[in-house]
Amino acid sequence: MANSKSTSSWLPQGMDVPAALLVLLGLAAMYGPTYAKLSETIWRSDEQGHGPIILAVSLWLLYSAWDKLVALRSAARPVAGFGLLVIAGLIYAVGYSQEVWVFEVGSQILVLMALALLFKGVPALRVIWFPLFFLLFMVPLPGSLVAAVTAPLKSAVSAVASTLLYDMGYPIGRSGVMLTIGPYQLMVADACAGLNSMFTLEALGMLYMNLMQYKSVGRNVFLALALIPTAFVANVCRVIILVLVTYYYGDEAGQGFVHGFAGMVLFMVALMLMLVYDKILSLFIKSEKKRVPA
Repeated sequence: MANSKSTSSWLPQGMDVPAALLVLLGLAAMYGPTYAKLSETIWRSDEQGHGPIILAVSLWLLYSAWDKLVALRSAARPVAGFGLLVIAGLIYAVGYSQEVWVFEVGSQILVLMALALLFKGVPALRVIWFPLFFLLFMVPLPGSLVAAVTAPLKSAVSAVASTLLYDMGYPIGRSGVMLTIGPYQLMVADACAGLNSMFTLEALGMLYMNLMQYKSVGRNVFLALALIPTAFVANVCRVIILVLVTYYYGDEAGQGFVHGFAGMVLFMVALMLMLVYDKILSLFIKSEKKRVPA
């Protein structure tokens, strides 16, 4: 029998296309200029380059949850929804006018929550809580917070990296976050050992746990907490790689393609360590993945 699906079968089942288009146009009008500014400014930096990836994954997660949203019985909360929408609008207005990224970008999470309440009520929030939570990792952190946390992190990463390389016999010295090896000097930048990289790795870990769908609270909490030292170890590995590449191949090699590749190594090391933790936990905790009905 021929496939009876229409050419629009890629759309989620039950989608009210006119209503969806109206909502999307509203969101585009409101946040289109914000994304344009992000793409021209902080998304071009190493510290915030993960923003577009977080956004794309969040949109995919929301799209994947659409069938569940449609299947929900309507329990709209118009008062709560409109109230939250007004609050989100005020936060957005302050952020947009005063150029406060955390308000301007973060308000979209409240807007989406308000829309869920208006159309489907509290059950909708339970369905899409993780995509909305994941969007938090896209919100640019306040500069004062980043500076306060990043400084000691960079010092610690620099100290550990230089100590390990010195113990391996390399002629390396350290002054604060400045590393000297042979004729070269390297400064450990924010992107290599700062709060933003740790924030990005935490997002990676949360996505991993969501995809694995473990029901054990203890397992999830342990994996989430383990990401903090994991991020530190991954940052140390990244710095060591950059120092060694610079030592053997010169400053141009260390600051060129290899510098970007070291960022990929950061995530590979973190993912490998996470898989190791998870494998060890599986020896003590019975698999508790949610079963998908046949």
